[in-house]
Amino acid sequence: MTLYYNKAPSARTRVRRHHERGSYERETIEAILDEGLVGHLAFAVDGQPYAIPMLYARNGHELYLHGSPASRLLRGAIDGVPLCLTVTLTDGLVLARSAFRHSVNYRSVVALGAGRAITDREEKLEAMRMLVDQIVPGRSQDARGPNDVELKATTMVAMTITEASAKVRSGPPIDGEEDLGIPAWAGVLPLALAPGVAIPDEFCAAGIPDYIAAYERPRSGA
Repeated sequence: MTLYYNKAPSARTRVRRHHERGSYERETIEAILDEGLVGHLAFAVDGQPYAIPMLYARNGHELYLHGSPASRLLRGAIDGVPLCLTVTLTDGLVLARSAFRHSVNYRSVVALGAGRAITDREEKLEAMRMLVDQIVPGRSQDARGPNDVELKATTMVAMTITEASAKVRSGPPIDGEEDLGIPAWAGVLPLALAPGVAIPDEFCAAGIPDYIAAYERPRSGA
């Protein structure tokens, strides 16, 4: 087993509840992060916890985050406040015969780390390009890159993942034997993120690019 950056899980990230669903393998964790779009970044300042939804992009064992220079979150990340980013992919609704045993099929990651400000111009441009392509692969080839004013108006932070774990639930409901005779439908209702039909704005003269027409999120399994 290849642990996440060769570090065994500590009490902070070890999965306790349904420990058999936990995974600490690098491939599993990175596949979930790469499929996700939005993570929730949590931190505490002066004893007050915050959790902010945020787009991100992974570069090796770092996560690129962006926001306004006035962002309390990113100022804290630069100042070395411990960070926790979570990502959850929902694969299906698990409908059991009893309300207690209803569940969700999901894949999730909890990543702990610390942030650093990206101040080098070329690294900042690359981080912003990766963020755009994380959302729509190939988009940075068409869209104009940031100019100096936009670069100054954007704070980029690289969160180095020091420890992480994944948790995965899959499969049918687990009904108790005493409930198997209940005449209620039981099984899994699959869910997936799927694009709709692209809607051009009023100033768009070009046709829909192939990377948009064929858009789909990468799938790391269910």
